Amino acid sequence: MRHSQTSILLVTLMLAACIPGCLFTSDSSMSKCSDDDNCLKIAFEVKEEYRNTDENPQKLADRLGELMGQEVEIYPVSSPAATIEALRFGNADIGFLDGGAAWLSWNEYGLQVAAAEQKADGRAYYHAVAWVHKDSDMAQASMSGDIDQALTLMKGKISCHTSALGSSGMLLPMGYLINNSYMEVKGDENEIDSLHQTVTSHFSTDSSIPDSGTPYYRYIGSLRCLAEHALGDATDYISFAKDPTVPDYCGDEPEDWCFEGDFASTEDFYPIGGYKENGEVNTPFGKAPSHPVMYNPDFFTAAEVQSLRDAFTTMSSNDDDLEILEDVLSTPGMTIIDTESHLGSYGDAIGDVPGITAYFNSKILKTSSSSGGDSSILPQALLVLGAIGAVFIIIRTRTSKSEQLNMPEHEIPKENE
Repeated sequence: MRHSQTSILLVTLMLAACIPGCLFTSDSSMSKCSDDDNCLKIAFEVKEEYRNTDENPQKLADRLGELMGQEVEIYPVSSPAATIEALRFGNADIGFLDGGAAWLSWNEYGLQVAAAEQKADGRAYYHAVAWVHKDSDMAQASMSGDIDQALTLMKGKISCHTSALGSSGMLLPMGYLINNSYMEVKGDENEIDSLHQTVTSHFSTDSSIPDSGTPYYRYIGSLRCLAEHALGDATDYISFAKDPTVPDYCGDEPEDWCFEGDFASTEDFYPIGGYKENGEVNTPFGKAPSHPVMYNPDFFTAAEVQSLRDAFTTMSSNDDDLEILEDVLSTPGMTIIDTESHLGSYGDAIGDVPGITAYFNSKILKTSSSSGGDSSILPQALLVLGAIGAVFIIIRTRTSKSEQLNMPEHEIPKENE
């Protein structure tokens, strides 16, 4: 009996050790505010371990605290859903979201943009572009200034997309074409699956809507689909991508496939939705926004927003702080921008994509926690505690049977009694 009790204790300790440490302990590497009235809380998707200390968001928090003259605390979250909920209920003051989640949080809950991360070229966005061959009827119409005709002529062409739901390669241009009556939605307007049918009905059944890992996936794949134009003439193809796509992949160090077909140089790629010679965008497919810093105006005051923006402006103007932004956020700087400027055209463009709001809700808000914490901890804990209980039952049963073997036969309980 004493041996059985020892076994129970050992097994219990082993199983308890399997429960995530954050269930019982706090992360000592993250500083906590001592004064909640003078505290900036940043919702941040933290990692269990960082490859080096420079990646730790506490480094960003410490610097913002110095510049803003207050304490700053990292509020750990596990997903965009948790970030949105933390901001909605005032558990955090600011948080970082991708473009889709940010648009949803603004559209559904009124969250606002304080600043936005910059892309490699310093912009806080990319333009969605339709790359075509310069000799195509679409390019010729665009060059003559008839954008309406250029967009109309896209019907029936073989379209190449970055993925089923990419921003620049699908959602922005398709949303724009639908919103402006160049395309008609096929299928249920409330189902995201209708987008595939809408695309193949308007363009071609041979259009490329690639899955992950296939040759025509992402920006590089969409452009390759156009460059190779395997099922027809280059003038019958469209590559929906972003404006730097051609210089990125067919510029100074071109991919092998860039000029094997009907394209002899980068000049043969023409961007509908790109730039005119004066730098203006020649058709508003829309912008794919960078990751913005979101806040809830119900909890974060205008004065606090300005203080944060001043801090990011300072950090974007000196090498030491730029290194922090690169290490923690993987951005070369921060752009001060308002919500409408950053997300307005994106929302206008994708708003009519069939099922898009329901899609983002299911993708981004499939978990919800008013505390913004890790919702996976409780199920894991219950699972482990359940296992502990099962071990007790098994060991107790075995102990009971063992004891029964040493009992006189007339004292052993009969089954079903």
